[in-house]
Amino acid sequence: MLKKDHKLRLAVIANWAQGNAISGGDRIFIELIKRWANKPSAKIHLLISQEGLRMCERSGMTNYEHSIWSFSQADTHSMPLNFIDRTIKSIAGALRYHPDENTIIYSSSDFWPDSIPALIIKLKNRNLKGLKWIAGFYLFASPPWRKESPYKGKKMFIGLFYWLTQLPMYWLTNKFADMVFVTSKPDVEKFITNKRDESRIAVIRGGVDTIPSEAYLETGNILQTDMRKYDACFVGRLHYQKGVIELIKIWKFVCSKKNDAKLAIIGVGPLENELKDKVKEMGLQNNIELLGFKDGKEKYEIFKQSKLFVHPATYDSGGMAACEAMAWGLPGVSFDLEALKTYYPKGMLKTSCHDFNKFAENIMALLDDEDLYIKTRDDAISWAREWDWDKRAEEIFNYIQKG
Repeated sequence: MLKKDHKLRLAVIANWAQGNAISGGDRIFIELIKRWANKPSAKIHLLISQEGLRMCERSGMTNYEHSIWSFSQADTHSMPLNFIDRTIKSIAGALRYHPDENTIIYSSSDFWPDSIPALIIKLKNRNLKGLKWIAGFYLFASPPWRKESPYKGKKMFIGLFYWLTQLPMYWLTNKFADMVFVTSKPDVEKFITNKRDESRIAVIRGGVDTIPSEAYLETGNILQTDMRKYDACFVGRLHYQKGVIELIKIWKFVCSKKNDAKLAIIGVGPLENELKDKVKEMGLQNNIELLGFKDGKEKYEIFKQSKLFVHPATYDSGGMAACEAMAWGLPGVSFDLEALKTYYPKGMLKTSCHDFNKFAENIMALLDDEDLYIKTRDDAISWAREWDWDKRAEEIFNYIQKG
């Protein structure tokens, strides 16, 4: 609880933020801070990488108090070296940082460049009883030898590195964090301890800016479904966990049933070249458009031109991009992941995991069955309206003030 007449000083650590793609954790802190900065009771300070600051600026954040902790670019090092480099710089930044009694440290991810400095600031200033650490912990890494792990073959080393580096941060977060942000209900139990009950674990889930989509849907000038350019669209990082390579295989099945089916893929990430090669290998150059990074109005135009969206994540804790598409009236298809049972209880057709043929059949069911399409679309719209960012930001701000 804040002392009377004192501002909440919120220090957001996002030194792992990099590249053009916006991860779920990045999107969460950006959308929350954009809204909290307008509150007279809050003072925001970003402790961030140069790439992270540019990411914020692209998302409409300007004139924020900030300290750049890392100037290195993601493409200048291998992933482990980049990881170590940013961690060292974060530790140096944490040792220089001086919080006060009302400071809340919010680590935007469990990656070391974000979480270790938060831990250091917390331990270094134990005399400040009002100092709190909120740990963002949005996705548990799967051991790379397990079936559900997206890191197979040559990618296993990346999965092993991710899993091994997360293990100590899970233990340290459980021991020292005052509050934890997770994205889905199944993860809450993992952070309940003798010192932290369920009331101090917030299911953030995420949010959607519903104002543009509501304005569009209320005009009545919605493009007829059969006149839209794309049968489906995908939005997300081109990453192993998002199922983008699997999506190409799925779309091959779709095209076997509808040879002119068109798919739009929005996003950038480490699988861009592999994705291009896969599209060419499967002869789908005329059926799949790789549109790169798009946000705001450009992305909304693709939603308007799409009949449905696909969320083929094979390992995920939720995912906000799907709900953003829902807000524009797009029903969806996904795999039946455990996290999605509470994250998306409606508005999607769920598919048994890794059953590519059935995934394609669900896509075709929405395209061919008008009644099913309308029902799933209406469910999608109603569910998305519960995700309004303004409401979510206010709820979470009130939550952390009570602390």
